[in-house]
Amino acid sequence: MMRQAAGTLSFETHGQGLVDITRAVRGWVGDQGMNTGLLTLFCRHTSASLLIQENAAPEVRSDLEAFFARIAPEDRRLYAHDDEGPDDMPAHIRTALTQVSLQIPLIDGRLALGTWQAVYLFEHRRAPHSRQVVCLLQGE
Repeated sequence: MMRQAAGTLSFETHGQGLVDITRAVRGWVGDQGMNTGLLTLFCRHTSASLLIQENAAPEVRSDLEAFFARIAPEDRRLYAHDDEGPDDMPAHIRTALTQVSLQIPLIDGRLALGTWQAVYLFEHRRAPHSRQVVCLLQGE
């Protein structure tokens, strides 16, 4: 019989960068006791996003962070919106270019992530923030 479970995970960021949230997501999924299904993750913020990305080489994360700094630089001359500082509009652009939701299959009680894949919360602001990720698991 098809079931669903919903919850929210909270994360503290330390400023810009990728935060590996895979362990917390796996823990929440495991607590639901489902074997097969589909997990939807949704980031409730306009200046942070979600990614599935390489988890082995730290250079992948630093290269991604550097790339986004180049394509959406912190330069007040480029943007009209800077209500919360020079990183405000670049954070919104970075979120628009990435994703605020992900879907991951659940097979045999486990997230069907590849060998080198992890789930990341991508903080786009320089200051630390409290971020929430909504989890919805549908399955059996």
